[in-house]
Amino acid sequence: MSLHLFPSASGEVDLPDARLIWRPGWLEPATADRLLVLLQREIPWEIHRIRLFGRTLDSPRLSCWIGDPQARYRYSGSAFLPHPWHPALRELAERLQDELGETFNSVLANRYRDGHDSMGWHSDDEPELGPQPVIASLSLGATRRFVLKHRRDPALKAEWALDHGSLLVMAGTTQRHYKHALPRTARPLRERINLTFRHILPR
Repeated sequence: MSLHLFPSASGEVDLPDARLIWRPGWLEPATADRLLVLLQREIPWEIHRIRLFGRTLDSPRLSCWIGDPQARYRYSGSAFLPHPWHPALRELAERLQDELGETFNSVLANRYRDGHDSMGWHSDDEPELGPQPVIASLSLGATRRFVLKHRRDPALKAEWALDHGSLLVMAGTTQRHYKHALPRTARPLRERINLTFRHILPR
């Protein structure tokens, strides 16, 4: 097994068939603290229904799809119309656009209530994201383990501890060649919110 661990170094990540940027501490702690509390209180959280192995199930987390009116998104067999931008999320999107030189018209917010909430193996490779999507993933709250696995060589894996205020950007051919997951854990954990900023192409 070839396992790459990226716990602290900031910058471009050297991983085959991928383009990744790791920015621990992208938000200062006090700002991340305020944002976490604000989003817990003001985002219209809901349980998305997803299709898995031929069955429609409740997803094991709370979610909210947010963005421009035309940023309609379909994943896991369900279609989602965006909720309007929250001012704090629009401000984050504008900062990311300035720093990365990319345009973001939407964000998927996921709320992991404890270690039992999780995200299974998948790629963000829906057609409306385009052939080389840029996914900017901002973490708030509890530190959670995040893993990447190469599609053709499952022994090639990478792992991060996504902590409070950290940013992981997945770009280039990452979604084409890798799957990623946020595994569940039996350890007692406080809540975590993950914000994945994206650009949805017109249908």
